[in-house]
Amino acid sequence: MIKVSVVGAKGRMGSHVVDAVNAAADTELALALDAGDDPAAITPRKHRRRGGIHRAERVAGQCARPRQAGRRRGGRHHRLDRREARPVRATLAAAPREGQSVFIAPNFAISAVLADHFAKVAAPYFESAEVIELHHPTKVDAPSGTAFHTAQGIAEARKAAGLGPFRTPPKPTAVPEAVVDGIHVHAVRLRGLNAHEEVLFGNSGEQLTIRADSFDRISFMPGVLLAVRKVSTGTYPGLTVGLDHFLDL
Repeated sequence: MIKVSVVGAKGRMGSHVVDAVNAAADTELALALDAGDDPAAITPRKHRRRGGIHRAERVAGQCARPRQAGRRRGGRHHRLDRREARPVRATLAAAPREGQSVFIAPNFAISAVLADHFAKVAAPYFESAEVIELHHPTKVDAPSGTAFHTAQGIAEARKAAGLGPFRTPPKPTAVPEAVVDGIHVHAVRLRGLNAHEEVLFGNSGEQLTIRADSFDRISFMPGVLLAVRKVSTGTYPGLTVGLDHFLDL
């Protein structure tokens, strides 16, 4: 039985995680912590793994706590890029502990992870690309961490194929929230949406659209449980970013 502690248990995502852990046959809820609770209550003796939703700087701080040594922990991060992952990597490198694993997921939806994978496959074959993410208006960041992760993956795939960045249009019709290696990343906030992403690729006379839709936060739970099971094995030491590491892609 995998014992799981959830930090942020009363939040929009955390409450679903608590339900998913309670419903799964191979996981057991050890602690459900929220604002005002002390994470130091999670000790290696009582818990094999902890899960939560944190920003990268908080993950780094939690990794440095000596009472939490040897824990396997994970989280979903709203905007994760290479710079924001550095504090976590630096903390782990400065104080390595046997059996400590950290997992950060830009997105737990299997559909979104597959869309990222398909976008990387397509990246070398098109001369332009744009990423559009669409979310509910209460989302705290724009663009989303998933959109950044998608754009970074496309750029890395082009680099691996010996290609340079996409040429940024001189006068875009829509001003992007961010530009990642020539890839415009747009954010839409609209009542009625949950979590959606489109990746648009274009050549002269043709277009490829890759879209992933999550209509309810319950769609993230299979990915959460997959991460719990994989990280709890102890075969992923240090920091792992992205659910794609656990899929046969």
